Amino acid sequence: MDDPQDDLTRVEATVPVRETPLWAVLERRLFALLDSAWREFGATYCGPDGRLTYGGRMHHRDGVDDFYEPFFNWPVLYRLGGADDLLASAKKHWAGVTAQLTEFGFVHDEYEVGYDWFHQGESLNFFYALCAADPDDAAFRERALRFARLYTDPARGNYDPAARIIVAPHTGSGGPRPGLGTEWTEYSAHQAVMKPYGLPLDDLPGITGWDDLYAEENARRMGDAMQERLGRGDTAINLAATSLVTNAWLYDHDPEFADWVVEYVGAWRERAAANGGLIPDNVGPSGVVGELHDGHWYGGHYGWAWPHGLHSVEAAAMIAAVNETLVTGGTAGLDLARVPLDTVIARGVVRTDAATAGSMGWGWAQKMDVAPDVPVRLVPYRHDLNGWFDLHPVPLVYPVWLWWLTSEPADRERLESLEQDAGFDWRDTKWFQDKEEQGHEAPWVSFLLGRNPGYPEAALELALGQVARRLALMRATPYGPPDDDIHWWQRLNPVVTEVLTQLTTGAPPALYNGGLALARVTFGDALRGRPGLPDGVAALVREADADGVRLELVNLDPDSRREVVVQAGAFGEDRIDRVVFDAARDACVGDSRGYLIPDPETRQVSTPVGSSRLVVALRPLHRVTLRLEVTRRAQTPAHTSFTRITPRRES
Repeated sequence: MDDPQDDLTRVEATVPVRETPLWAVLERRLFALLDSAWREFGATYCGPDGRLTYGGRMHHRDGVDDFYEPFFNWPVLYRLGGADDLLASAKKHWAGVTAQLTEFGFVHDEYEVGYDWFHQGESLNFFYALCAADPDDAAFRERALRFARLYTDPARGNYDPAARIIVAPHTGSGGPRPGLGTEWTEYSAHQAVMKPYGLPLDDLPGITGWDDLYAEENARRMGDAMQERLGRGDTAINLAATSLVTNAWLYDHDPEFADWVVEYVGAWRERAAANGGLIPDNVGPSGVVGELHDGHWYGGHYGWAWPHGLHSVEAAAMIAAVNETLVTGGTAGLDLARVPLDTVIARGVVRTDAATAGSMGWGWAQKMDVAPDVPVRLVPYRHDLNGWFDLHPVPLVYPVWLWWLTSEPADRERLESLEQDAGFDWRDTKWFQDKEEQGHEAPWVSFLLGRNPGYPEAALELALGQVARRLALMRATPYGPPDDDIHWWQRLNPVVTEVLTQLTTGAPPALYNGGLALARVTFGDALRGRPGLPDGVAALVREADADGVRLELVNLDPDSRREVVVQAGAFGEDRIDRVVFDAARDACVGDSRGYLIPDPETRQVSTPVGSSRLVVALRPLHRVTLRLEVTRRAQTPAHTSFTRITPRRES
């Protein structure tokens, strides 16, 4: 990062708390509840070294992501302001699970032996969050660089620099793995869980429908074709590997890592440009799109045709575009994710069968509590030989990310247009939770746009309810997973961070399939030299636009002074040009002989900053509202700690 750790501008908060904000009380209550809940989870389900207590048999494809996922957002909570000992506990669980998976044979040299990047991305969320939470940890820095070189070093075999491809769908510390492993040597209709997604390949003679796969010969032929055609060459979901390399670059800005991200994403951008702007999903071993699919731009593993289409392709494209933006500072590459979204939106239809029209629609309808007869705009998620199909509601997380990254009018207009025929009131806070810690984008965006003022309180009440439910489920099942279900712990993870991330950092949570966590603002404790809000301090980002951020800080502690480091950007990539804040005109105490509690009279103070950070000093029971005038992506992002803070001047 370009500005130093010390010599920072200092703002003194002089306005006393008159009306205690409900959102601030609920926010601090949530921090306290979460810090109790993660301890109970660890004591209930984990061994002394942090591993999950599991006596079942690991299946051939299951494991790595599912074992890391129950802890993925624990370092996120620490970075937001969770308990001091949470960081050490999270590291213990990462080390324990890594050792456990090594014993199972799924991890070598601390990294996944080889799997697809749809799932690798899920498993690495935990690792990325640990790196961001403690950049001074030399062991995790070494791991980050070593893991990234699994892809940037051609000698490891995962990347072909001549063709600019990751050479297989399954890669990792063991190098490229042939085919799709042993799971799909046969692809039988008896795998009922896959039936909603249909045929993996739709051009095999004599196999025209799902029931044809009941025949053993057909199941073997489909399995052979999948190994040969889906198990070789590059696939769009491999773009999630750019997070692994970008995470390493954030430590030392080694050109090796930046150049690889630009080169690899650039290759996919060229392929998209040759396909009318729409990213294809497959590249053959020689670097040619459609080489294994009769020239078609669709058909690759976890691609447009099978099984999830937009759900997987758009996620990887967005992750890659965000990482290129971090490395280069420019947003031109966002079209890699923008065009696929606009392509399916243009083909949208309004129907009343959102819950049943597509392969994954039932989950959306349940979470949004949408009745069967409600009109909803549906868009096609998949494309095969017969064109676009598999209708679902628009996934809001992606247009939200585009608008959040650019603040451009066109990206805001796209987002706002989706509110029509959404099927539900965007201002409603729906009471659900899933493992991705996402899904409440609509009411939050409505809040940022000034249309949903009650969202902070409603969302924090939801988050408290989410934790309470998880605790109740844990206490009802204080034993190992029924039927050896390795997804079980994910559903019981009581750490909920979506709402805290939105409200305190002004950002959506990281994209779940391997995205890095970004922010408009992050915080540190200047007196204690650690990331996150100090104890007793609550924060709320009320506005986040192209020119800056408006936020409130409240110190609810009745006795102790707090000093908060406010940083623009997750990695200090934004520069605070100026800060405007409210200051009391006088002591605001009033006369003890009066009956009225005085309303503090304030004035606006403006001071230049010229850095990504400033320090806000908060007296006990005092607050401040700040408007940060910001230039986005003006500085080089970096993993940087919150130690050695020395304020330079008082404003």
